[in-house]
Amino acid sequence: MYDIITIGTATRDVFLFSPLFKVLRDKSHLKKIGFATGEAQCFALGGKIEIGKPTLATGGGATNSAVTFSRQGLRTAALIKIGEDQSGEDILEELKKEKVDVLSLNLKSDPPAGGLNSNNGTAYSTILLAPGGERTILVYRGASEDLTLKEISLDKLKSKWVYISPGKMPLEAINKIFNHFHKNKTFIAFNPSKHFIEMGLKKLKPLLKKTKVFILNREEASYLTGVDYYKEKEIFKKLDEAVNGIAVMTDGPNGVLVSDCCNIYRAGIFPSKGEEKKAIDRTGAGDAFGSGFVAGLMQTREKCKKGLCGIDNVEYAIRLGSANATSVIEYIGAKKGILTKKEFKESKRWRNLVIKQIATNY
Repeated sequence: MYDIITIGTATRDVFLFSPLFKVLRDKSHLKKIGFATGEAQCFALGGKIEIGKPTLATGGGATNSAVTFSRQGLRTAALIKIGEDQSGEDILEELKKEKVDVLSLNLKSDPPAGGLNSNNGTAYSTILLAPGGERTILVYRGASEDLTLKEISLDKLKSKWVYISPGKMPLEAINKIFNHFHKNKTFIAFNPSKHFIEMGLKKLKPLLKKTKVFILNREEASYLTGVDYYKEKEIFKKLDEAVNGIAVMTDGPNGVLVSDCCNIYRAGIFPSKGEEKKAIDRTGAGDAFGSGFVAGLMQTREKCKKGLCGIDNVEYAIRLGSANATSVIEYIGAKKGILTKKEFKESKRWRNLVIKQIATNY
Protein backbone atom coordinates (compact mmCIF):
# COMPACT_ATOMS: atom_id res chain seq x y z
CA MET A 1 0.00 0.00 0.00
CA TYR A 2 1.20 3.50 -0.83
CA ASP A 3 1.32 6.36 1.64
CA ILE A 4 -0.22 8.56 -1.03
CA ILE A 5 -1.37 8.45 -4.65
CA THR A 6 -1.58 11.64 -6.70
CA ILE A 7 -4.14 11.86 -9.50
CA GLY A 8 -4.32 14.51 -12.20
CA THR A 9 -2.26 16.34 -14.76
CA ALA A 10 1.24 15.84 -16.15
CA THR A 11 2.79 18.33 -18.56
CA ARG A 12 5.92 19.23 -20.49
CA ASP A 13 6.79 22.82 -19.59
CA VAL A 14 8.91 25.24 -21.62
CA PHE A 15 9.95 28.49 -19.91
CA LEU A 16 10.79 31.59 -21.94
CA PHE A 17 12.19 34.72 -20.30
CA SER A 18 12.61 38.20 -21.69
CA PRO A 19 12.85 41.66 -20.10
CA LEU A 20 10.63 42.72 -23.03
CA PHE A 21 7.67 40.78 -21.57
CA LYS A 22 6.03 43.76 -19.86
CA VAL A 23 3.35 43.61 -17.17
CA LEU A 24 0.70 46.31 -17.53
CA ARG A 25 -1.76 47.28 -14.79
CA ASP A 26 -4.73 49.46 -15.68
CA LYS A 27 -7.90 48.14 -14.08
CA SER A 28 -10.37 50.57 -15.63
CA HIS A 29 -9.11 50.14 -19.19
CA LEU A 30 -8.02 46.49 -19.24
CA LYS A 31 -11.23 45.22 -17.64
CA LYS A 32 -13.24 46.95 -20.36
CA ILE A 33 -11.37 45.10 -23.10
CA GLY A 34 -11.68 41.66 -21.49
CA PHE A 35 -8.84 41.35 -18.93
CA ALA A 36 -10.81 40.55 -15.77
CA THR A 37 -7.91 41.06 -13.36
CA GLY A 38 -7.01 44.47 -14.77
CA GLU A 39 -3.52 43.19 -15.55
CA ALA A 40 -1.92 41.98 -18.76
CA GLN A 41 1.42 40.69 -19.96
CA CYS A 42 2.39 42.35 -23.22
CA PHE A 43 5.05 42.54 -25.89
CA ALA A 44 5.34 44.35 -29.21
CA LEU A 45 3.21 42.97 -32.03
CA GLY A 46 5.06 42.09 -35.22
CA GLY A 47 8.51 42.42 -33.73
CA LYS A 48 11.27 39.88 -33.17
CA ILE A 49 11.76 39.51 -29.42
CA GLU A 50 15.04 38.32 -27.97
CA ILE A 51 14.68 35.73 -25.21
CA GLY A 52 17.05 33.97 -22.84
CA LYS A 53 17.93 30.30 -23.14
CA PRO A 54 14.69 28.25 -22.97
CA THR A 55 14.34 26.03 -19.91
CA LEU A 56 12.70 22.60 -20.30
CA ALA A 57 10.99 21.09 -17.27
CA THR A 58 7.96 19.00 -16.35
CA GLY A 59 4.88 20.08 -14.49
CA GLY A 60 1.24 19.32 -13.82
CA GLY A 61 -0.44 19.06 -10.43
CA ALA A 62 -0.11 15.28 -10.11
CA THR A 63 3.61 15.12 -10.88
CA ASN A 64 4.55 18.28 -8.95
CA SER A 65 2.80 17.08 -5.80
CA ALA A 66 4.14 13.53 -6.20
CA VAL A 67 7.72 14.82 -6.14
CA THR A 68 7.02 16.72 -2.91
CA PHE A 69 5.64 13.61 -1.21
CA SER A 70 8.48 11.42 -2.42
CA ARG A 71 11.17 13.90 -1.34
CA GLN A 72 9.49 14.00 2.07
CA GLY A 73 10.13 10.28 2.40
CA LEU A 74 6.60 9.04 1.64
CA ARG A 75 5.90 6.02 -0.58
CA THR A 76 4.28 7.71 -3.56
CA ALA A 77 2.54 6.81 -6.81
CA ALA A 78 1.05 8.99 -9.54
CA LEU A 79 -1.91 8.21 -11.78
CA ILE A 80 -1.47 10.31 -14.92
CA LYS A 81 -2.17 10.15 -18.63
CA ILE A 82 0.46 11.22 -21.13
CA GLY A 83 1.06 10.97 -24.87
CA GLU A 84 3.09 8.34 -26.64
CA ASP A 85 5.79 10.89 -27.41
CA GLN A 86 9.15 12.18 -26.19
CA SER A 87 7.57 14.54 -23.67
CA GLY A 88 5.70 11.62 -22.11
CA GLU A 89 8.87 9.56 -21.95
CA ASP A 90 10.68 12.44 -20.26
CA ILE A 91 7.97 12.67 -17.60
CA LEU A 92 8.20 8.93 -16.91
CA GLU A 93 11.98 9.10 -16.67
CA GLU A 94 11.90 12.02 -14.24
CA LEU A 95 9.32 10.36 -11.98
CA LYS A 96 11.42 7.21 -11.94
CA LYS A 97 14.44 9.23 -10.77
CA GLU A 98 12.27 10.80 -8.08
CA LYS A 99 11.19 7.34 -6.84
CA VAL A 100 7.56 7.90 -7.81
CA ASP A 101 5.72 4.87 -9.18
CA VAL A 102 3.56 5.58 -12.24
CA LEU A 103 0.37 3.55 -12.17
CA SER A 104 -0.53 1.85 -15.45
CA LEU A 105 -3.85 2.33 -17.17
CA ASN A 106 -5.88 -0.43 -18.76
CA LEU A 107 -6.28 1.10 -22.22
CA LYS A 108 -8.02 -0.73 -25.03
CA SER A 109 -5.10 -0.07 -27.33
CA ASP A 110 -2.78 -1.77 -24.82
CA PRO A 111 -0.02 0.85 -24.94
CA PRO A 112 3.17 0.66 -22.88
CA ALA A 113 2.85 0.94 -19.10
CA GLY A 114 2.48 4.39 -17.60
CA GLY A 115 -0.74 5.58 -19.22
CA LEU A 116 0.63 6.38 -22.68
CA ASN A 117 -1.90 7.47 -25.25
CA SER A 118 -1.17 7.81 -28.97
CA ASN A 119 -4.42 9.69 -29.71
CA ASN A 120 -3.45 12.89 -27.89
CA GLY A 121 -0.02 14.29 -27.21
CA THR A 122 1.32 14.91 -23.73
CA ALA A 123 -0.04 18.13 -22.19
CA TYR A 124 2.23 21.07 -22.99
CA SER A 125 2.69 24.52 -21.49
CA THR A 126 4.70 27.51 -22.64
CA ILE A 127 5.40 29.85 -19.73
CA LEU A 128 6.28 33.47 -20.57
CA LEU A 129 8.31 34.79 -17.63
CA ALA A 130 8.48 38.50 -16.89
CA PRO A 131 10.92 40.07 -14.41
CA GLY A 132 9.82 39.45 -10.81
CA GLY A 133 8.45 35.98 -11.41
CA GLU A 134 5.13 37.01 -12.94
CA ARG A 135 4.11 34.87 -15.88
CA THR A 136 1.52 33.93 -18.46
CA ILE A 137 0.96 30.26 -19.27
CA LEU A 138 -0.15 29.00 -22.68
CA VAL A 139 -1.68 25.54 -22.20
CA TYR A 140 -2.40 22.55 -24.42
CA ARG A 141 -4.32 20.08 -22.23
CA GLY A 142 -3.65 17.04 -24.41
CA ALA A 143 -3.91 13.60 -22.88
CA SER A 144 -4.20 14.93 -19.30
CA GLU A 145 -7.87 15.85 -19.70
CA ASP A 146 -8.65 12.57 -21.43
CA LEU A 147 -8.49 10.20 -18.45
CA THR A 148 -11.69 8.14 -18.21
CA LEU A 149 -13.10 5.56 -15.83
CA LYS A 150 -12.67 2.77 -18.37
CA GLU A 151 -8.93 3.30 -18.05
CA ILE A 152 -8.75 3.15 -14.25
CA SER A 153 -8.70 -0.06 -12.20
CA LEU A 154 -10.10 1.38 -8.99
CA ASP A 155 -9.59 -1.83 -7.03
CA LYS A 156 -5.82 -1.46 -7.56
CA LEU A 157 -5.71 2.07 -6.11
CA LYS A 158 -4.87 1.52 -2.45
CA SER A 159 -3.23 4.13 -0.26
CA LYS A 160 -3.56 5.95 3.05
CA TRP A 161 -4.03 9.29 1.30
CA VAL A 162 -4.89 10.52 -2.18
CA TYR A 163 -4.09 13.97 -3.59
CA ILE A 164 -6.39 14.93 -6.46
CA SER A 165 -5.61 17.83 -8.81
CA PRO A 166 -7.97 16.95 -11.67
CA GLY A 167 -7.41 19.57 -14.37
CA LYS A 168 -10.34 19.05 -16.77
CA MET A 169 -10.98 15.39 -16.01
CA PRO A 170 -14.67 14.41 -16.36
CA LEU A 171 -16.78 15.01 -13.23
CA GLU A 172 -18.24 11.50 -13.51
CA ALA A 173 -14.75 9.99 -13.23
CA ILE A 174 -13.82 12.22 -10.29
CA ASN A 175 -17.06 11.32 -8.47
CA LYS A 176 -16.30 7.61 -8.74
CA ILE A 177 -12.68 8.13 -7.69
CA PHE A 178 -13.86 10.02 -4.59
CA ASN A 179 -16.44 7.34 -3.77
CA HIS A 180 -13.82 4.61 -4.08
CA PHE A 181 -11.33 6.24 -1.74
CA HIS A 182 -13.97 7.42 0.74
CA LYS A 183 -15.39 3.90 0.95
CA ASN A 184 -11.90 2.56 1.66
CA LYS A 185 -11.31 5.19 4.39
CA THR A 186 -8.54 6.89 2.46
CA PHE A 187 -8.01 10.54 3.36
CA ILE A 188 -8.72 12.77 0.34
CA ALA A 189 -6.92 16.04 -0.42
CA PHE A 190 -8.59 18.01 -3.21
CA ASN A 191 -6.93 20.84 -5.14
CA PRO A 192 -9.54 21.72 -7.79
CA SER A 193 -8.79 23.42 -11.09
CA LYS A 194 -10.63 26.45 -12.45
CA HIS A 195 -12.74 23.99 -14.45
CA PHE A 196 -14.14 22.50 -11.22
CA ILE A 197 -14.38 25.81 -9.34
CA GLU A 198 -16.63 27.15 -12.10
CA MET A 199 -19.06 24.25 -11.54
CA GLY A 200 -20.14 26.01 -8.35
CA LEU A 201 -20.42 25.05 -4.70
CA LYS A 202 -23.69 23.16 -5.03
CA LYS A 203 -22.28 20.79 -7.63
CA LEU A 204 -19.04 20.25 -5.70
CA LYS A 205 -20.65 19.62 -2.29
CA PRO A 206 -20.88 15.82 -2.71
CA LEU A 207 -17.11 15.81 -3.29
CA LEU A 208 -16.34 18.26 -0.49
CA LYS A 209 -18.22 16.18 2.09
CA LYS A 210 -15.68 13.43 1.41
CA THR A 211 -12.69 15.80 1.42
CA LYS A 212 -10.30 15.99 4.38
CA VAL A 213 -8.11 18.80 2.99
CA PHE A 214 -9.50 21.30 0.48
CA ILE A 215 -6.95 23.62 -1.13
CA LEU A 216 -7.69 26.66 -3.30
CA ASN A 217 -6.55 30.25 -3.66
CA ARG A 218 -8.34 33.33 -2.34
CA GLU A 219 -9.80 34.36 -5.69
CA GLU A 220 -11.16 30.84 -6.24
CA ALA A 221 -12.58 30.72 -2.69
CA SER A 222 -14.40 34.02 -3.19
CA TYR A 223 -15.82 32.87 -6.53
CA LEU A 224 -16.87 29.45 -5.23
CA THR A 225 -18.61 30.73 -2.08
CA GLY A 226 -20.03 33.91 -3.60
CA VAL A 227 -18.56 35.89 -0.69
CA ASP A 228 -16.61 39.13 -1.11
CA TYR A 229 -12.87 38.60 -1.67
CA TYR A 230 -11.91 40.50 1.50
CA LYS A 231 -14.41 38.85 3.90
CA GLU A 232 -12.25 35.89 4.88
CA LYS A 233 -14.24 34.78 7.95
CA GLU A 234 -17.43 34.66 5.90
CA ILE A 235 -15.62 32.73 3.15
CA PHE A 236 -14.46 30.14 5.70
CA LYS A 237 -17.92 29.81 7.22
CA LYS A 238 -19.23 28.74 3.83
CA LEU A 239 -16.27 26.42 3.21
CA ASP A 240 -16.52 24.84 6.66
CA GLU A 241 -20.17 24.05 6.05
CA ALA A 242 -19.23 22.21 2.87
CA VAL A 243 -15.88 20.60 3.71
CA ASN A 244 -15.60 17.73 6.17
CA GLY A 245 -12.09 18.67 7.25
CA ILE A 246 -9.52 21.42 6.73
CA ALA A 247 -9.93 24.32 4.28
CA VAL A 248 -6.75 25.96 2.96
CA MET A 249 -6.87 29.33 1.21
CA THR A 250 -3.57 30.43 -0.32
CA ASP A 251 -3.05 34.16 -0.89
CA GLY A 252 0.03 34.46 -3.11
CA PRO A 253 2.76 36.72 -1.69
CA ASN A 254 0.46 37.50 1.27
CA GLY A 255 0.76 33.93 2.57
CA VAL A 256 -2.06 31.58 3.54
CA LEU A 257 -5.16 31.21 5.71
CA VAL A 258 -6.27 27.83 7.06
CA SER A 259 -9.42 26.76 8.89
CA ASP A 260 -9.58 23.49 10.83
CA CYS A 261 -13.24 24.11 11.70
CA CYS A 262 -12.20 25.34 15.15
CA ASN A 263 -9.66 28.03 14.34
CA ILE A 264 -8.48 30.21 11.49
CA TYR A 265 -4.71 30.47 11.13
CA ARG A 266 -2.91 33.16 9.18
CA ALA A 267 0.72 32.98 8.06
CA GLY A 268 2.85 35.19 5.87
CA ILE A 269 5.72 33.89 3.75
CA PHE A 270 9.37 33.17 4.39
CA PRO A 271 11.50 36.15 3.31
CA SER A 272 13.88 35.96 0.36
CA LYS A 273 17.46 35.28 1.30
CA GLY A 274 19.45 37.91 -0.54
CA GLU A 275 19.60 38.56 -4.28
CA GLU A 276 20.50 34.96 -5.04
CA LYS A 277 17.30 33.76 -3.34
CA LYS A 278 14.38 35.77 -4.68
CA ALA A 279 11.19 34.98 -6.56
CA ILE A 280 11.97 34.34 -10.21
CA ASP A 281 9.11 32.00 -11.22
CA ARG A 282 5.83 31.46 -9.38
CA THR A 283 4.87 28.44 -11.49
CA GLY A 284 4.05 25.49 -9.22
CA ALA A 285 3.92 27.53 -6.00
CA GLY A 286 0.34 26.44 -5.31
CA ASP A 287 1.16 22.78 -5.90
CA ALA A 288 4.24 23.13 -3.67
CA PHE A 289 2.24 24.66 -0.81
CA GLY A 290 -0.68 22.24 -1.07
CA SER A 291 1.43 19.08 -1.24
CA GLY A 292 3.82 20.38 1.43
CA PHE A 293 0.88 21.12 3.72
CA VAL A 294 -0.58 17.64 3.26
CA ALA A 295 2.85 16.04 3.73
CA GLY A 296 3.14 17.95 7.00
CA LEU A 297 -0.19 16.57 8.21
CA MET A 298 0.83 13.06 7.21
CA GLN A 299 4.09 13.34 9.14
CA THR A 300 2.58 14.56 12.40
CA ARG A 301 -0.36 12.17 12.86
CA GLU A 302 -1.58 13.58 16.15
CA LYS A 303 -5.15 13.49 17.36
CA CYS A 304 -7.29 16.55 16.94
CA LYS A 305 -10.33 17.56 18.89
CA LYS A 306 -12.46 18.37 15.88
CA GLY A 307 -12.30 18.37 12.10
CA LEU A 308 -9.62 16.11 10.60
CA CYS A 309 -9.87 12.99 12.77
CA GLY A 310 -6.57 11.47 13.85
CA ILE A 311 -4.39 14.16 12.28
CA ASP A 312 -3.29 17.49 13.69
CA ASN A 313 -0.47 20.00 13.92
CA VAL A 314 -1.75 22.47 11.37
CA GLU A 315 1.02 24.91 12.21
CA TYR A 316 3.73 22.40 11.27
CA ALA A 317 1.90 21.70 8.02
CA ILE A 318 1.68 25.44 7.23
CA ARG A 319 5.41 25.85 7.88
CA LEU A 320 6.35 22.94 5.60
CA GLY A 321 3.96 24.08 2.86
CA SER A 322 5.22 27.66 3.04
CA ALA A 323 8.87 26.61 2.99
CA ASN A 324 8.27 24.34 0.01
CA ALA A 325 6.48 27.08 -1.96
CA THR A 326 9.15 29.67 -1.13
CA SER A 327 11.92 27.36 -2.29
CA VAL A 328 10.09 26.49 -5.52
CA ILE A 329 9.63 30.10 -6.66
CA GLU A 330 13.38 30.72 -6.33
CA TYR A 331 14.04 28.45 -9.32
CA ILE A 332 12.67 28.18 -12.83
CA GLY A 333 10.29 25.23 -13.07
CA ALA A 334 7.81 23.68 -10.66
CA LYS A 335 10.05 20.92 -9.28
CA LYS A 336 13.67 22.03 -8.96
CA GLY A 337 13.17 23.85 -5.65
CA ILE A 338 11.00 21.21 -3.96
CA LEU A 339 12.48 20.48 -0.53
CA THR A 340 13.65 17.12 0.73
CA LYS A 341 12.79 16.07 4.25
CA LYS A 342 16.42 16.62 5.28
CA GLU A 343 16.57 20.10 3.74
CA PHE A 344 13.45 21.18 5.62
CA LYS A 345 14.47 19.66 8.94
CA GLU A 346 18.10 20.80 8.98
CA SER A 347 18.00 24.30 7.49
CA LYS A 348 17.66 27.12 10.03
CA ARG A 349 15.94 29.14 7.33
CA TRP A 350 12.71 27.15 7.65
CA ARG A 351 12.45 26.99 11.46
CA ASN A 352 10.56 30.19 12.15
CA LEU A 353 7.39 31.45 10.53
CA VAL A 354 4.91 33.74 12.27
CA ILE A 355 1.57 31.91 12.41
CA LYS A 356 -1.35 33.57 14.17
CA GLN A 357 -4.75 32.31 15.20
CA ILE A 358 -7.01 35.11 14.06
CA ALA A 359 -10.29 33.46 15.03
CA THR A 360 -11.38 30.69 17.40
CA ASN A 361 -14.77 28.96 17.24
CA TYR A 362 -15.84 31.72 14.87
